[in-house]
Amino acid sequence: MSAHLEVEGLYKIHAATHAEVPVLRGVSFAVEPGEFVCVMGPSGSGKTTLLHLLSGLDQPSAGAIRLDGQDLAALPERERTLLRRREVGYVFQFFNLMPNLTVEENIGLPVAIAGGEPRARRDAIRAQAEALGIAPRLGAFPHELSGGEMQRASIARALVGGQRLLLCDEPTGNLAQKAGAEVMELLRTARDDEGRTVVLVTHNPRDAAFADRVLFLVDGVLAEDAELRRGAAPLGAEDIHAALTRLSI
Repeated sequence: MSAHLEVEGLYKIHAATHAEVPVLRGVSFAVEPGEFVCVMGPSGSGKTTLLHLLSGLDQPSAGAIRLDGQDLAALPERERTLLRRREVGYVFQFFNLMPNLTVEENIGLPVAIAGGEPRARRDAIRAQAEALGIAPRLGAFPHELSGGEMQRASIARALVGGQRLLLCDEPTGNLAQKAGAEVMELLRTARDDEGRTVVLVTHNPRDAAFADRVLFLVDGVLAEDAELRRGAAPLGAEDIHAALTRLSI
């Protein structure tokens, strides 16, 4: 089986006042279709930068990112944008819902941009909202929602267009523990029941325990000897805590 996502020798360098600052240094890994991979690391380790590169929102300084074998950096900007719309859903820590749009309109943004028959779009929005338990809130505005409801709407927006790759940036960072656990269950369901590929970045061991595999990013480099994999049983938060302690994270 070929990898859904391949990262090879990835570097990202930001220009600072007096020097070039490497954020990512030689990062390489692959994600199989339908795999749930978590990248853990402290604040400032390069996690969000990595997600921006994986989505094609930013370009690497060196190295390659291949989505279904296509090198994102080699694509013209328009083709890269179309590929991202078609294949990638993004779940943000701060929800990124448009405040002047209803929940239904927010969820429907990707399919509205893609075009298509209006009734089919409405049906897709309704189906995704029902699956995530927010159908009664479709007419509400973001400020009328709880944090958990806003993140459910964000996930629905990321899934409604059928995108096979779901990138999640600290999706429970602004939620209470119960709402956060519910969001992680939804992401796990997207992998188990729908076959979506999920890449999550977080510093939270409870969230990481939902993944099939956990990688550790420290100062822009993946720790080679610390990868954890789900076996017959799910990963335990205690195993993740032990790895974090060993890496002094």
